Formats: sequence, structure tokens, C-alpha cells
Amino acid sequence: MIRRLDRDVLYLIFEELQYDKRTLHSCLLINRTWCETIIPILWRNPWGYNLNIEKEKLLSNIIISHLSNKSKISLKLNIIYQKPLFNYIIFCKHLNLSNIQKIISIIDIESEMKSIKKEIITLFIKRNTKFTHISIPYKFDFQLHLIPRAKDHFSDIKFLSCSTCVNNNILIGIMKICKSIKELELIVGEDNNNNNGIIKLIKSKKNLLNINLIYPSYTYDDKSFGEILENSLINHSNTIEYIKINKSPFTKILTSFINLQVLELDNIQNTTLDYLENLSLPYLRILRTKSVSIEVSTILIKSTGGFLNEIKIDSTFGNVYSNNRIIQAIYNNCPFLKYLKLILLNDNISELEKLIINCNYLNGLFIIIDSLAAFDWDNLFKILTKSSPNSLFKFKFYSYVSINLGSLKQFFENWKGKHPMLLQLSRVKNVEDLIVKYKKKGRVKKYNNNVNFDEGFEWI
Repeated sequence: MIRRLDRDVLYLIFEELQYDKRTLHSCLLINRTWCETIIPILWRNPWGYNLNIEKEKLLSNIIISHLSNKSKISLKLNIIYQKPLFNYIIFCKHLNLSNIQKIISIIDIESEMKSIKKEIITLFIKRNTKFTHISIPYKFDFQLHLIPRAKDHFSDIKFLSCSTCVNNNILIGIMKICKSIKELELIVGEDNNNNNGIIKLIKSKKNLLNINLIYPSYTYDDKSFGEILENSLINHSNTIEYIKINKSPFTKILTSFINLQVLELDNIQNTTLDYLENLSLPYLRILRTKSVSIEVSTILIKSTGGFLNEIKIDSTFGNVYSNNRIIQAIYNNCPFLKYLKLILLNDNISELEKLIINCNYLNGLFIIIDSLAAFDWDNLFKILTKSSPNSLFKFKFYSYVSINLGSLKQFFENWKGKHPMLLQLSRVKNVEDLIVKYKKKGRVKKYNNNVNFDEGFEWI
């Protein structure tokens, strides 16, 4: 009973850490119980890592090691594979066929690529696994629905990623066996040969929640298909809660989703703002923009209903006036804001102070200083010390010009009596001794000196 309880408690703890791969890996060697509890969590989505060549080879070796000896012989594999410690494949809930194809391409074999593809895909599917996520690459030609008991394996699919140019036979198969899709990631028009069957797929689904539209990096101009695609999604406007899109919409799609809670926009400028006319996002909680004009971001913030708790603005460079306008929009419309990332200029500091005073729930602040000109760190740190609510103690500062150590020292001195800060800086020289000193004084709890420009709100 105690052992069972221990496992159940450990499982709940490690589930909370499921996206913290580094911590989970560090716990694997504690003992057998910990290892047996963590392995199924790590292998739920073995593709969810930044895989370099060496890691891809290691993953391919582990996968191949699960094949039967008969399969290995028939495929003429040129390496002796060690028997795996666990049946890793059975834990996999994400069938990422794009990654599987990539890994197959680096396996040292003499047999035909088509044969190894069939063996590997069958290996994942015949283990009686019920998948929750499936990613199908462009020009994929393996008809999953023809595999015995395919419905048993794919009936619980909640997430589908595929190209809008997907082979029609594959698409028909998906519609037959994947009945529970709630999240769609669509890679649009990779060769402008879009399959209108995608529209049927969208219309056939009920209660779609999440949508991610990925357009090609080059200019995509198939307006006709773009409008049809967006209009088919508008039919799900009452249920969709998350949208991510990387180009300006062809329609007024954003004005339709009154229950939207998370919005991510990339590479959208204000060449035309017609698609934002009469925009209302009353329940929006999270807004993330990248390479989106300040004007568009400001309109989005003003359209919300006061529930925004996270705003992340990346790769957007405005002037003093436009920066002040968006800061004003934030403190006038976001009373419950907890996390904020934005670019700051010297003449925006006074408006930032108003924001800090008005947003009493602010917990994390990520400031980008993109100018090579001198920045008034003394003034910024002064207003942070003076005006920060008790909840604000997580800071990230990214600057092209190194922060002055004297300014940091004064910041730490004035932070006395406040919650010890979690601090991340961008390669400040000779700062370690200063940090050690103020860690001992309780001003800094955790710290690193390698914050990246495009990070989010994960603190050390």
C-alpha cells in the first residue's frame, strides 16, 4: 500500500514537471521507482525535444532496438542493437510521422526506404497504443486507416497536424478514424496545390478548440483558398479558444471568436487594419505577438475585456510615441496582468512606472533594450524599486549594451525588505561576485546571465 501510494504521489509530482525535461532527466537515476515513473512521461512525446544529429541517431537506435529479430534481418540492418531496458514505444502517445521519416533517413540500412518506413510505423501502431497526437508530413503516402485495428489506435486523437496539400487518400482515412480532433495545425499551401478536402475535415469536426495556421515563409497569395479556409473556421467561432496565425488574415476571422482566450500572431503589419474593425476579445487571457506592428498590438489590447494576464511582444520595434501608446493601453485595460514582455526606450520609463502602479498583480517583467544608445538603467531600477507591487520579483533584462555594475549594485541595495528576486540578465560582464554578495543578503534568490532575446516567462 505504501509503495503504491509513493508511486501515485511521485506520478502527480512528475506530471507537473512534464515540460521540464532537464529536471526529469536529473531524477531518472535516483532509484528504480523514480525511473519507472518518469520514463512513461518522457516517452509520451519523444519528439518534443530540440533534436540534433547525435540525439536523432540515439533515438533511431532505441526505436530500431524494439524491432523483432526477424524484422532486423529482413531489413538488413548493419548495426547490432542493444536490447532496450524498457518497452519505450508503448508509452508514446504522439505519433509524429514527420520526425519518424527524418529518423528513418539516417538509419544505416541496405533495404528499401519504403520497407523500413512500414516496419517502423507498424512498430508504433501494433503496440496497442491509443494515440492522442498525430503529425502527418507533406506528401506522406502511407495509408494509416488500412492498418488492422486502426480505429482502436486513432479514435482518441485530439491533435492533428498536416499540410493543406495532403494526399486525398490520406485525408479520407483521417476523417474515417480520427473522430475526436479538438486541435488543428495546418501547414498551408506548401506547393499551392491545396486539397479542398481540408475544408470538409474542418466542417465535420465538433467543438474545435485550438487552431494554428502556418503559412509559407514566402508571400502566400492564394486568397481564394485562404478565404474559404478562414470562413470554415468561423463556423466554430463559439468553441475555439486558441488561435495562432503567422500572416495577416484574408478575412475578418479575428472578429468572430468571442470566446477566444489565447491569441498568437506572427509577422502581421498594419498595411491594412480592416480585419480588426469592430474587434472584441472580451475573454482573452494571453496575447503573444512577434513581428507585429505596435499599432496592431495596441488595437488588440484595447479590444480585450480586462482579463489579460500575459502579454508577450517580440521582435517589434517602435518609436517613443508608439511605445507609450501601447504601455498606456496595457495599464488602462489590463488590471489583472501578471506577465509582461516589451521593448523599452528611455522616454518610456515614466509610462512604465504608471503601468507598474496600476497593474497590482504583476509577477514577471521581461524588458528588451534594443538600442545601442546609452540607456538610463539607474532610472529604470529606481522606479522598479519604488513602485513595484509585492507580487513583482521576477525580472529578465535583455540589452545589446551591457548593464552597468554600479546600477545593478544600487538596484540590489534598494531592494532590501522585498521578496528575493529571480533575475536573468544578458551576458553582463564580471557580475558573478556582485550576485554572490546579494544572494547572501537575500536580495537575489536565483540568477543566470544568459537570457535569450526570444524567451518567454519561464524563470529559473
